[in-house]
Amino acid sequence: MAIMCFLAIIILTFLLGVADCAGTEGTGVLDTDTDCPSLCNCEDNGMLLRVDCVDLGFAELPSKLSVFTSYLDLSMNNLTLLPNRALSNLHFLQELRLAGNDLTDIPEGAFSGLFNLKVLMLQNNHLKQVPSKALENLRNLQSLRLDANHIASVPESSFRGLASLRHLWLDDNALTEVPVHALAILPTLQAVTLALNSITHIPDHAFANLTSLVVLHLHNNQIQSLGERCFDGLLSLETLDLNYNDLAMFPMAIRALPNLKELSFHSNNIRSVPEHAFVGNPSLVTIYFYNNPIQFVGKSTFQHLPALRMLSLNGATEITEFPDLTGTNSLETLAVTGTHISSLPGNLCDQLPNLIQLDLSHNLIQHLPSFRGCRKIQKIDLHQNHIHEVPADTFLELTGLRTLDLSSNLLSSVPMEGFQDLTHLRLAGNTALRHTLPAQRLPKLRVVEMPYAFQCCAFVAGPGENSKYPYIWKTRNISKDLVTGKEIHIVANQGTYLKKNNP
Repeated sequence: MAIMCFLAIIILTFLLGVADCAGTEGTGVLDTDTDCPSLCNCEDNGMLLRVDCVDLGFAELPSKLSVFTSYLDLSMNNLTLLPNRALSNLHFLQELRLAGNDLTDIPEGAFSGLFNLKVLMLQNNHLKQVPSKALENLRNLQSLRLDANHIASVPESSFRGLASLRHLWLDDNALTEVPVHALAILPTLQAVTLALNSITHIPDHAFANLTSLVVLHLHNNQIQSLGERCFDGLLSLETLDLNYNDLAMFPMAIRALPNLKELSFHSNNIRSVPEHAFVGNPSLVTIYFYNNPIQFVGKSTFQHLPALRMLSLNGATEITEFPDLTGTNSLETLAVTGTHISSLPGNLCDQLPNLIQLDLSHNLIQHLPSFRGCRKIQKIDLHQNHIHEVPADTFLELTGLRTLDLSSNLLSSVPMEGFQDLTHLRLAGNTALRHTLPAQRLPKLRVVEMPYAFQCCAFVAGPGENSKYPYIWKTRNISKDLVTGKEIHIVANQGTYLKKNNP
């Protein structure tokens, strides 16, 4: 029977081609006025038809559907039932959208005849179980959305026959466990989301047969524990999302993921990240683990991650030494804030030559190394430390440096070497710093924050003066540059200026 249907499709395609070659006017043989269901919007796509019936209040399927329909969108209607074989003549249909209806069940023959269907969207309905009988013969289906339903369990046979399935959405349902056996028969899967459920544990070998899986979303569950081998077999996985769960321990099971590039486990209850935590993940590019009560991070935790671009360690109060980042030389953004670090390694820029942004605020740093090797750096934030001296060579040869924040330290003087390209300089809160800065040494400066208001006088042009350094200076809390219209915010015991644009 299936062979005869396939032959019929070939014959129809041939006849269409003959008709078109014989001089059929227009873009194809279809007439969108006569082949389009009432109220729907149809578009002629060569020999096939795209049918859009979104949000039209339909309580049943439209009766007039062209056999040449390749795309059918019936989302946001009031459908409660799909009659048996109602779509069986749509052999060219590749995408069917039924999201946002009132479907509670789908009968066995609802999708009969849809041999070419690749995308099926059933999200935002009222399904309580996977319509496995209806899905069974959709052998070319690649994408299936079942999210935002009321599915509480997924039996082993739920996806039997879906030999080509690549993308599966089961998020925002009522699942309490990973459907291990149902997933095991889908080796072609590339992306799975089980987010927004009530899963509490991921067992060992939960995804063992999914060797082609690239993306796995498990966020917004109630996951408290992970089996030590729960991610075994995921040799192709690149993205793992464990955000917003109840994990108290670092997920050591990630060591089985050699191709992992993006790891997210923020907003959990993890208190420490152990030494060599990422030893099995040399391909990591980004790690997100903020909003955890992390107190301790091993000194060698982030070694030998050559692809890592961004690292943020905020509020880990038990860190007393700067992390050893040997072999992690592609970092572009590094933030280590709110720790008890008091010194920085002298070879920091030898290890991190590609740094663009460096945030070391809210630490106990007393002395600074030279940043001369960080030639790509654009922003350095060192505010709220214990720095009492800046050596003359600290910022030399940093031609890309635009923003420097040394506010709230113990400085009594600041060298001008390396400041010629700065546009933003913050020195407020250094109460021992009382001298003015030479404006001619800061030709590109646009914003400055100083401990005392008088220190900004060097940047202020008198009324009517044709100054070489035309700046606007106001002493009210909020003022506006009449040329640019930009607001200037003044902080207590601090002067701020905004350089005026020349006409």
